[in-house]
Amino acid sequence: MKIAWFCIPAHGHTNPTLGVVKELTAAGHQVYYFSFDMFKEKIERVGAEFISCDGYDFEMEDKENADRVGKDKVFATELLVASTLALDEMTTEKVAEIKPDIIVSDSVAFWGKLVAMKHGIPYVSSTTTFAFNKYSAKYMQESSWDIARMLFAMPKINKHLKRLREKGYPVKGILDIVQNDNDTNTIVYTSDYFQPCADTFSDRYHFIGPSIRPVTEPVAKTADKTVYISMGTINQNREFYRNCINALGKTDWQVIFSMGTNTEHFDDLPENIQIHERVDQMAVLSIADAFITHCGMNSASEGLYFKVPLVLFPQTPEQGAVAKRVEELGAGVMLESISEEDVMSAVTGVLSNPDYKENAIRISDSFHACGGVAEAKEFLEEIAAES
Repeated sequence: MKIAWFCIPAHGHTNPTLGVVKELTAAGHQVYYFSFDMFKEKIERVGAEFISCDGYDFEMEDKENADRVGKDKVFATELLVASTLALDEMTTEKVAEIKPDIIVSDSVAFWGKLVAMKHGIPYVSSTTTFAFNKYSAKYMQESSWDIARMLFAMPKINKHLKRLREKGYPVKGILDIVQNDNDTNTIVYTSDYFQPCADTFSDRYHFIGPSIRPVTEPVAKTADKTVYISMGTINQNREFYRNCINALGKTDWQVIFSMGTNTEHFDDLPENIQIHERVDQMAVLSIADAFITHCGMNSASEGLYFKVPLVLFPQTPEQGAVAKRVEELGAGVMLESISEEDVMSAVTGVLSNPDYKENAIRISDSFHACGGVAEAKEFLEEIAAES
C-alpha cells in the first residue's frame, strides 16, 4: 500500500501522526509524507519518505501568518486555498509519480483533501483535535455554519474557488473544503469517551486514542505533591508565570515549569520552584499530581493519560473546547483569573478533591482501551482494499 500523507507546519499536528506512520512502515507500507524541512528528521526516523513543501511560496511557513490562522478562520481559509495553488504543480507531479492508494491529510491541511478530490484518490482525514460536526461544534465559540457565512461574504474567497476550479479541483463551495461529514473516513487521536457528542459520528470515524511518547529523561519526585505548569513554548504571559511562582513558592510542593524562552526573566526563585526551557513532558506528567495547562489537545490528553487532574487556562477557541470537555467530565477546574489567589485556589482544589483524580483516571482508562496505531493501520488497509 502506498500512502501520501499531508500535514501543516505545526508540531501539535505532526507529532500525533508519527506513531501511525511508524506502524505502517513497519508493516511494509510506503508512506510519502508531504511536510516542511523542520520536520524532516522526525518523519524520516519513522520510516516515511519525506517530501518537502518548502520553497513553493507557501505562506503558512510565515510565523505571523501561522499565528493568525489559529484566530482568524476567514484568513485561514483564504491562505490555505492560496497555498493549495502554490503547491499544485509539485503535488500533481508527485501524485502521478507515486500513484498512492490513499491520501491522508490533516483535517486543516486542506490542500491534501483537495489533491485527493482532484485526482480521485480515497481520502482519510487525520484529526488531531476533537472531531467537529454540527453537534460537537457547540464546544467552539463559533460553529462551522458561522464560519461558512463569513467566508461566503468575502469576494476574495469566491475568486480563490474559481482559481481552484480552473486548476482541476472539483470544488462547488467552501464547505467542500472546510467540512467533513459522516461519509468521511477519519482517524481521531482521542477516545470516544473524551470526544464530545461521539454518538453523532458514523463508524467511519475511528477514535484511536492519543499518541503518547515513551519517557526518555526520567524526573525525580522530590515532594509529596508535584505541580507541573506548561502553557506551550510560545506563551509570553510573564505576569501569569510570576503569579504562579509567588503563589506556589510558598508551599512545600515540587513545582516544575516548562517555559520556553521565558526562563531568563525569572531569578531568585524559591527552592521548590524549577524552571526549564523544555522538559520531557511525559516524564514530568508521570510524577505530577496537578497540571496547569493551556489545554492544547496533545498536552491535555497527555496529562489525562497519566491520570493527572488539570487546571485549565485555554488561550484559543480550540483550547477552549478541550477545557470545556475536561470540565464537563469533572477532570479539571477552570482558572478564574491569573491572580495569585485564583492560581492557589485552583491548584488546591484539584489536589484536595479526590473526584478530580477519579475522573482523570476514567478518561485515562478510555485512552488505554483504544485500538491505537494498530487500529489505524488496519483501518487504512481496509480502505485501500476497498478502492
